Amino acid sequence: MTSPAHNTKADQLFSYVQERCLWQFFSRTWDRKENIEGIVNAAGELLTGKQPPRHTPMEKLFYADAVIMVADFRQRFPWIESENPSHIHEILGVLKEKLVDISITNSKNHELSHSLY
Repeated sequence: MTSPAHNTKADQLFSYVQERCLWQFFSRTWDRKENIEGIVNAAGELLTGKQPPRHTPMEKLFYADAVIMVADFRQRFPWIESENPSHIHEILGVLKEKLVDISITNSKNHELSHSLY
């Protein structure tokens, strides 16, 4: 179970992503899921001192977006540097859940999964 402190921290990151990251609003459900998963996972790797994979064009794209986001996270949320890796992954897991909930699950955009697209 996620601690209230981690939820609060995830809320801070969520507010940042909602305000500044357009990749969460791509035009199809599968594309939104792929971006949320790929970029947040790459950010988790960077925040825990690892290098995310950059073998495919998509991995390179996720990495490029994650680098910018992580730099902003470190500047805006200094607490992130003192979190241990398991807490970082837990916080980012909550962030992913919130992004999927808002931009996919509870989206009012019916074109996200329209059969003709």
